[in-house]
Parts: sequence; structure tokens; C-alpha cells
Amino acid sequence: MNILVVGSGGREHALCWAITRSPRCAKLYCAPGNAGIADVGECVDIAADDIDALVSFARSHKIDLVVIGPEDPLVLGLADRLEALGIAAFGPSAAAARLEGSKAFMKDFLSKYEIPTARYDRFDEPDEAKEYIMRHGAPIVIKTDGLAAGKGVILCHNVNEAYAAIDHMMTERVFGAAGDTVLIEEFLEGEEASFFALVDGVHAVPLASAQDHKAAFDGDTGPNTGGMGAYSPAPVVDAAMQQRIMDTIITPAVQGMAKEGHPFKGVLFAGIMITEDGPKLLEFNVRFGDPECQVLMARLHSDALDMLEACAKGTLDKVLLRWREESALVVVMATKGYPGRYEKGGEIKDLKAAAHHPGVVVFHAGTKLDGDRVLVNGGRVLGVTALGKTVKEAQVRAYEAVDSIDWPEGFCRRDIGWRAIAREANVRKTKSAAKTTVKQS
Repeated sequence: MNILVVGSGGREHALCWAITRSPRCAKLYCAPGNAGIADVGECVDIAADDIDALVSFARSHKIDLVVIGPEDPLVLGLADRLEALGIAAFGPSAAAARLEGSKAFMKDFLSKYEIPTARYDRFDEPDEAKEYIMRHGAPIVIKTDGLAAGKGVILCHNVNEAYAAIDHMMTERVFGAAGDTVLIEEFLEGEEASFFALVDGVHAVPLASAQDHKAAFDGDTGPNTGGMGAYSPAPVVDAAMQQRIMDTIITPAVQGMAKEGHPFKGVLFAGIMITEDGPKLLEFNVRFGDPECQVLMARLHSDALDMLEACAKGTLDKVLLRWREESALVVVMATKGYPGRYEKGGEIKDLKAAAHHPGVVVFHAGTKLDGDRVLVNGGRVLGVTALGKTVKEAQVRAYEAVDSIDWPEGFCRRDIGWRAIAREANVRKTKSAAKTTVKQS
């Protein structure tokens, strides 16, 4: 098969890396790609949101399957255009992509199909939003209705922070038209997890569990980012919790979209808060998460191409997913200043040395080539991913590889995976105590 992957981030590099391991992949293109993707496929200078050019390329190069990575081309209808020409596409239609493209649509959909989520209200005027905040107090969560590159969610600990968030979104219009309408939600307490399910319009199959770190700095402090690291599996999502999420969130959503006349195809990414009352949906995304995709692809033992094609062609019930027993962990290296202002153009050295560490793959995100040099071309730049028998072992390997990279302008969190590692330590203590008790008996 001839494959075109759309996008240029770490998610797309991970997908390209997994697809090229399939014996059925004859030729892989990526538009626009990055420096790392150039090692596994042919990069094409077409922007991910240039729908006309992407469709034209797919036709002229006899592409058999287009794997759409980012949300923007999905919301713009790339999958619709391709399927109208008989070209299979991994990703939902524009109508189904509204689950991510409009948070207001998503929340109304959740209410209609009784999918558990936080209480909310929506506002088109900043004064009305501030009046609501004054009545309800804080903590609360304020979200842009439209797409904001993963940054349109602000957790407000007090009323003044909430007022500032409204000004930021609606008056200063930092996120453009995405913030013309905002949602204000109740603050949910619990532990957050990322849940992914493959969907072919009818069938839904859960993927391995994962958990990411959104905050920029150690201890889950600082501003929200697109994701500073992730690990899989996520201990908080055991087999019983997985089934509960499927029964109360994923299956009702898939059935609901079919009833609405917009069957969902692709991967449905549910941001879940595990509360005392059970799992509640924070938001839907209609594509793989980044950096969760990196750890999922690292653990995937099945043929990735078979999996993606089955979603596009409605044959997911014939695919059996298998996963490596090892844990995977990714540390995102970002440019200093991210998620605020940052400089591009710096050189990154010793990437090959990092990749030579056992069980390590370095996925590229914001990079570009300048001859033989790898240059910075974004905020989140690298995803140093490692496998290990435990999350702790994967963490140690990942940070050893991080420390091999020569990039003075880069930074990363040093505590990725801390929740899972703490759980692993508790399990070891419990087992040790149990053995001691048995010996004493």
C-alpha cells in the first residue's frame, strides 16, 4: 500500500514509525513531516491544512490510505474530500469531528446521550461570563469553544484568575475566533487519564491505557501545554475501569453519533477524570493524543497499518490488537519559553547517541533539516521514548537518553510518570509485607 500521513508532530512521527514496520507498507509519504520522519518516509512540502493540495497529491500518487494526524484538517473536511474520491481515510468526517472542533457541540451531545461530564454553561459575552463567575465562585474551568492547539483550557483557582481568563480569551482574543464563545465548567476532582478507542462507525475497540502530564513544570505546576510527557499503561485504568469507560462513555458516544447521521471513524480520544462517582468525560478529541501516541505505538505489537485501515474500511471487528508487556514512557523536550514565546533555529546535537540507549526511540516534533543539521522548528521539539519492564525502568532509560542530547536551549520535566512509579513502589511494599507475614506465620 501507498500511505500518506498528514501532520508534522511527534504523533505523526510515531505513526509513520509504526506504519513502516508493516510488511504491507510499500511507500510512505508525510505532509509536511519533520527531520525525524525524513528517516522513515518521504516528506512532502504541503501544509496539513492545505486540503486541496493534499487531495491532489493523494490522487496523483495513487495513495491507498491517508492517515490524518492533527485535528485541523479533520475539522476542515479532509476525510470527506478523500472518501468522495474513493480514497480511504483514517479520521472522522467534518460533522463527526465537531466532537473536538466545538466544545459547545460536544457538551450538548453529552447531555443528550447522558454521558457523564462536568456541569457547564456557555457564554458569548464577557460580562455575562463574569457575572456567572461571581455567582458560582472558584475553582472552575474555562474553555474556548473552538480549537486552540491544546491551550484553550484554563483552570482557575480563584475568581480573579477566572476574570483574567475571560479577558484573555474573549477581550484580548489571544486564541482568535476560538474564544468568541467560552464554556465555564465545574471543577472535577480526581485523577486524569487518557482513554483511546478505535472506531469504524459501528464497532469500538479500546487501546492500551495511557496518562499524560499537561503542566509545563515538575510537580504538575505551571501553565498547561500540549503535553510534556506520558506513559502506558496507566495503573488508574484497570480492566474494570476500562469496561466502565466503554459502557458509560465510548459506546454511547459511538451509538449517538450514528443516530445523529454522522458515524464516527478513526480514533476517539477521551480525556477522563476518575472521580469518586466514577469516570467523567472532560473532553473528546478526534485524533491520537500527542504525546500519548508515542507510548502507544511503542507498545503496539500488532500491525499498525492493519489497525488503521480497518477503521477506515469498517472491518475493525476482524482485527485483534496485541500489546507488548513492557511499559513505555515519553519525555517531551521543549524549547525554553514554551508554551509562551520561544526562539526557533537552534541546533540539536547527539540525537544518534540518545537513540542508541536500550529500548529508546527519539520521536521528532518541532524539527527541520538544514543539510545534516537538525534545527528547532517549534515549541515541543522531541519525544524521547523508552520501554522498560516497569514504568520506573522506562523512566530511567528515557532520562539517560535525554541527558545524552546536546541542546542548551531545551528543557523538560524531570518527573514524568511519578504517579505510576509511586503506585509501583506501593505494590512492591505490599507484596514484601505479605511475604514477611507468611514467613512469620
